Amino acid sequence: MAEEPRYVEHAFDGDVHILRIANAPVNTLRTEVRAGLLQGLQNAAKQGARAIVLIGTGRGFSAGAEMTEFGKPRKPPSLNEVFDAIENSRAPVIAAIHGNALGGGLELALACHARVAAPGAQLGLPEVKRGFVPGAGGTQRLPRLIGLEALRLIVTGDPVSPAEALKLGFIDAVLEGELEHAAVAWARQHAGDKFVLAKNRTDRIAGYDAAAFDEAAKKLTARSRGQESPKGCVTAVRAAFTMPFEDGLNVEREQFQTLVAGEQSQALRHIFFGEREAVRIPDLPADAKPLPVNKLVVIGGGTMGGGIAMSAANFGLPVTIVETSEEALQKGLKRCEANWERTVKSGRLSQAEYEKRRALLSGTTAFEKAVGEADLVIEAVFENMEVKKEVFARLDKAARPGIVLASNTSTLSIDEIASATKRPELVIGMHFFSPANVMRLLENVKGTKTSPVAIATATEVGKRIGKLPVLVGNCDGFVGNRMTGKRGPQIEKLLLEGCLPQDVDRVMEGYGMAMGPLATGDLAGLDIGAAVRKARGTVAPVADAVVAAGRLGQKTSKGYYDYDENRKRMPSKEVERIILDLAEKMQVRRRKIEDQEILERVLLPMVNEGARILEEGIAYRPIDIDVIFINGFGWPAFRGGPMFFADRLGLKAVRDKLAHYAEATGDPNLRPAALIEKLAAEGGSFATLKSAKAA
Repeated sequence: MAEEPRYVEHAFDGDVHILRIANAPVNTLRTEVRAGLLQGLQNAAKQGARAIVLIGTGRGFSAGAEMTEFGKPRKPPSLNEVFDAIENSRAPVIAAIHGNALGGGLELALACHARVAAPGAQLGLPEVKRGFVPGAGGTQRLPRLIGLEALRLIVTGDPVSPAEALKLGFIDAVLEGELEHAAVAWARQHAGDKFVLAKNRTDRIAGYDAAAFDEAAKKLTARSRGQESPKGCVTAVRAAFTMPFEDGLNVEREQFQTLVAGEQSQALRHIFFGEREAVRIPDLPADAKPLPVNKLVVIGGGTMGGGIAMSAANFGLPVTIVETSEEALQKGLKRCEANWERTVKSGRLSQAEYEKRRALLSGTTAFEKAVGEADLVIEAVFENMEVKKEVFARLDKAARPGIVLASNTSTLSIDEIASATKRPELVIGMHFFSPANVMRLLENVKGTKTSPVAIATATEVGKRIGKLPVLVGNCDGFVGNRMTGKRGPQIEKLLLEGCLPQDVDRVMEGYGMAMGPLATGDLAGLDIGAAVRKARGTVAPVADAVVAAGRLGQKTSKGYYDYDENRKRMPSKEVERIILDLAEKMQVRRRKIEDQEILERVLLPMVNEGARILEEGIAYRPIDIDVIFINGFGWPAFRGGPMFFADRLGLKAVRDKLAHYAEATGDPNLRPAALIEKLAAEGGSFATLKSAKAA
């Protein structure tokens, strides 16, 4: 009979006992770990331990709670029972941190008598990013150790380095060398010290200044745009400054229980697990291994090409930009340098790290030579099929046999691009999002002939340079652009029927979007959309009239909005007049449109198209679509994405609303997709959809 796995290892170094958390890969604090820690502490006490070192095995200390246990009956012991045992231990318990100590993992460390860390560790309470507050005393113990700075760490959820943690005062030492050995030595040296537990500290919370606290909280929550968990964090942390420890724990627990059961937390956890699922390609053969890529070549040094090149250099991959002229090349390289230099000035990048990244970036106008030395080529030239086919024909001749050729196209057919080569099986889309050095999403686009090896290579390189690669099928606009394109006609109709640009954007920003669709159009440039419509032979009466009036967006200080010298937007009387004149000319009777209708008419066309995308096998799973929108299109993570939105509304309601709006607006594109009709009839949801065609 197989031996039960041991989730906590108990070892000895003389009179110093060592408890090692052993729950690969990230040492989450599942029930068996909590039980093992409690048993280990009890055994160490019985055996007369002088000190106890608590450490993680493998990659880190602990990534925190086991989120798969959320929403299920909790089995004892609780984390707080473990913490009580630590705090009641006669032998000091020293947390020795390497890798990550996050969430419940850091809360575990905060309950210990002292904390030491290896230089490369990361310490933080990221629960706010999962839609809830720390639930095991983090909001009460951390302020007692570091004062008001705890509010910043808890509300942002951003981790800090051991050096910063030492400076703030919630670790006691940064230890060089092999951590367990160094921690045991530190524990033995300090075993006789008088430690004051975090819960008993009062010096950093004394003299509470309500006005200073409120001002700090206001700044930290200013950009939360409707997200509830930052406010919950503020409430819980305030309790640390104004209440006894046990009362503060009760406030924290109330906030945790309310938020973790709420829709926003469910949405954030949906995305958290979805991002891990989306990178898994269900039908990729096990023997499809990525090709080695030690040298990347990017064709084109414009905004996109430069951003792609920066992404590679940021993560240690040597990259060469190829341009058609020395002037264009130098302009592209200088743009990269300026971007990095701004980051250095802001303090988010050291000068040494900048120089390291810059050394990995080179440029040339020698197309054939550079391409001939590449292990992977990514084309990032003008979005025109003839131009791209010309480039790929040239790439095919210059690149070594077996090398993958990728296109950064955002809408064009990968099959047609691949037809310009003699290696269509090695052609794939790698659609980066602007700015490419910042945005995390990477839509990898599989053509009809794209091989598993090409897919594996694009996926691996994407992950290597810090992107979230999601494989999609080949169609006009792929997933994200195809879906967002479907909201345009309804926005036009909303403007004619009764809305103004500020009404649409107010509703969408109230929903949590960083910027509404019309303000986004102004930022990108309205002439870009006009050029696409002209090429496709389509019209958008309001947008076309705005462009015809010379209003091209922020670059002309006027688009859907007027802009001052600081690019602050203001409602435009001229645009209002354009809309009213058009409505009269087109005999559209204007009316007051409620916010809920605006929201539904902007979002439901995208949901409907998402269903069609699943029917066609352009996306593998509904979660892939949600992950794409969260990471590439500004959809607020706490809303979970378009397919999550549809599930929360209920697919019967989605079906009925689509049918209603299709009839009311005369838009046949809003007729419910077959998949929505099917799932609604069955009482199903996108979340429970078990089968979709492979991309």
